[in-house]
Amino acid sequence: MQATVTEEPQINRKRLTLSLYLNYLIHGFGLIILAQNMVALGGAWSVPVKTVSFVISGVGIGRLISYLITGTSADLFSRKLLVNIGMFSYLIFAVGMIMTHSVPVAYCLAILAGVANSALDAGTYTTLVEMNNGNGYDTILIKGFASIGEFILPLIVATLSANNWWFGWSFIIMAALIILNFLNMLTVKFPQVKHVKTKTGTDFKKTTRYSLKRAVQTAVLLIYGYTSMALMIWFTQWITLFAQKSLGAGNLAAHTLMSLYSIGSMIGVVALFIMLKREVSELKLLVSLNVIAVLALLVLVFAGQNMVLANLASLVFGFSAAGGIMQTGLTVFMNIYPQHRGMVTGAFYFFGSIASFTVPLITGSLSTISIRTAFAANLVVGLFGVALMITLMVLQKTKGED
Repeated sequence: MQATVTEEPQINRKRLTLSLYLNYLIHGFGLIILAQNMVALGGAWSVPVKTVSFVISGVGIGRLISYLITGTSADLFSRKLLVNIGMFSYLIFAVGMIMTHSVPVAYCLAILAGVANSALDAGTYTTLVEMNNGNGYDTILIKGFASIGEFILPLIVATLSANNWWFGWSFIIMAALIILNFLNMLTVKFPQVKHVKTKTGTDFKKTTRYSLKRAVQTAVLLIYGYTSMALMIWFTQWITLFAQKSLGAGNLAAHTLMSLYSIGSMIGVVALFIMLKREVSELKLLVSLNVIAVLALLVLVFAGQNMVLANLASLVFGFSAAGGIMQTGLTVFMNIYPQHRGMVTGAFYFFGSIASFTVPLITGSLSTISIRTAFAANLVVGLFGVALMITLMVLQKTKGED
């Protein structure tokens, strides 16, 4: 079976695409809203900040337990249903967090936020790829809109704090945006995905060879789901402390490296979108950007005492590692299984969720040796990512055997 998309004339592509992107601006709020309000939430729940941090971990658990379910559901039912489930789950999360004073309830709401994330991914990535006949350039902008949300929310929280206003307004703003976009989405039509039978009668040896190759590609891309997420988490968790302890940077200079990483990420989103729009090879981009990310890490680890070089390296790393290569890898994966794009999205991000749990554990252990060791070990992840993408490119070039 192979999936093809039949778009009805009444589908407003621009309106649908913008609505899906707005969900990710809201998702940008959801990613950091608990962390940005940790002290206020701790006061509201009469618990220490450490307990609030524990509640935040529920988001990761929600992703981990739901990605495979939501991905499969997107294929079995509809993309729009999953998007609506994601929006409704985020709405319950936003409203519930300011209504509850119970830590167990708050933890359940955090898990629901993780479910919302996975449902949106399963419905959105598949829709955008299918609307563009397998091209994933529109999925790159998802990260850009999430970054905008992550940029706006701290400004809202800071404004509320500076004026001694109730912290809950940040959650209410998030809820209001969800409701407005949900009302808009009610009348938006999604492309209808139809399945058609492929031709049968393929030579047995040829089919077996193809199946083996596809199995290896699947393993490579699932592992890449882990390494591409780990590469970013590893960097963002340790760059500030690494700069202070190993590079001798002051507090402002150390935080500037993180800011430059974020700026590089946003520049990378735009650049990758343009390159994919112009049909630059996805595999060539995946290999080259992973190589550039490793080179940027090498500069930081071995030549970072020069803060000009460190700043440039952080900018380049954000551009290459966090500008959308994970989403590009997912697009390649979905095009290997066009009839199971939802399931593939769920599996890919399931492995990414494993990274969000294991990286802090691994790096925490390495930090007992030294902060430099904890940060520099990311080079191993980067090199492994390069090896995976080179392997994938070699496999893709053997299409004549399919």
